[in-house]
Amino acid sequence: MSSKRRLVVVQAAGLGFDLLGQHGIEALLGLRFRAMAAPFPGLTCPVQATLRTDLPPGRHGVPANGLWFGDLRRPLFWEQSSRLVEGSRVWADLRARGGRVALLFWQQSLGEEADVILSPMPVHKHHGGIIDSVYGSPADLYGRLRGEVGRKFRLSTYWGPLASPAASRWIAEATAALIRGPDAPDLCLTYLPALDYDLQRHGPGSRQCAKAVASLAGDIRTIVEAAGDASEVIVFGDYAIGAVAPGGAIHLNAVLRDGGWFRTRSVRGMLYPDLHASSAFAVADHELAFVHVDGEGKLADDVAVALEATPGVARVMREPDLEAAGLRHPRGGNLLAVAGPGRWFAYQWWGPGESGPDYAAHVDIHNKPGYDPCELFWGWPPFTVGRDPGRIRGSHGRAGDDRRVALGSTPGLDVAGVESIPALAGWLRRWCGSAQG
Repeated sequence: MSSKRRLVVVQAAGLGFDLLGQHGIEALLGLRFRAMAAPFPGLTCPVQATLRTDLPPGRHGVPANGLWFGDLRRPLFWEQSSRLVEGSRVWADLRARGGRVALLFWQQSLGEEADVILSPMPVHKHHGGIIDSVYGSPADLYGRLRGEVGRKFRLSTYWGPLASPAASRWIAEATAALIRGPDAPDLCLTYLPALDYDLQRHGPGSRQCAKAVASLAGDIRTIVEAAGDASEVIVFGDYAIGAVAPGGAIHLNAVLRDGGWFRTRSVRGMLYPDLHASSAFAVADHELAFVHVDGEGKLADDVAVALEATPGVARVMREPDLEAAGLRHPRGGNLLAVAGPGRWFAYQWWGPGESGPDYAAHVDIHNKPGYDPCELFWGWPPFTVGRDPGRIRGSHGRAGDDRRVALGSTPGLDVAGVESIPALAGWLRRWCGSAQG
């Protein structure tokens, strides 16, 4: 595979293969790029869990970014415990021989079987607000990398109305500092989110997209140059972001509420979900939504029929479909709705003249029972976030020929036959099994 002992794997959020040709960055990076099949689900957490375990979502237990916990009667988004990811890690043989592994800004990385971990871990203050904090293992890691980069990591650039390629730039420079250092890991997996923000805000055909692609190219070049002669580099896209049409949001929970399956309760005039009294709830996650239905048979069929009749829904996968696709898991749902071209799923259940929960107006990724890209915009009054799903112009999750992702590698690597994320996971396991620890 390569005579070099070290490998750097760069996950570039939203790096669809078509973006390379449109913006002419391939020649700038010194990498060989080609297309891989679009992953399904095309979501961050399932892709990362598949890559680290070489297992499908139904076996590694992370079928989406938002996971349903039946005992709690609620979904949870962006939980960070590595124990949520089931299965042996692809790097197990490498570490068993004394090799060292690093994960930088990967989801579900806290407590992972790795030697170096860096992850945002803010402290939420009791009366609101947060304290910027980054978790590092070893404990002095963040301090050392912050000194090398020359500035601290700012969480506000990673998500929210101020999210920008600045977050990706910091991660790239920290990755470069780590792999140049005397204790460089044998395998380093890092995550660059540069494309994730303006492609969702403005769409993949926007001028803002072109600027984001150029910024990502600079981030990748920073890592490739730092790798030098000591490490090979792989760059891959985890999903491709497609264009969203005006009015493209689909409100599945409003459909379920109208059908009497989803219940709410009013608190000071605000409608909160009552999931203990509900028999169905859709966990909106970009272009996909796992739907948890209490019970099977007629109830699940009735819900599926109602969702299939909803404008913009391309398909509703039932349990046999989920089983066949390797997606059936208790943390998912009985059904999986897939949005059609130009459409996506918004989590909101309230309608005109009604008030949503207080968290609707704030960046609150853990309390919201669905993904909310409106958090990428400022709202009104000041210091609140947007609440208009009609502003979103890009989304991801579904598969198709228009959603192929990019795979790039340094010339010394033989990645022939790697045509998908699962194939890349298998290749990585073999590399770790043969690499010199």
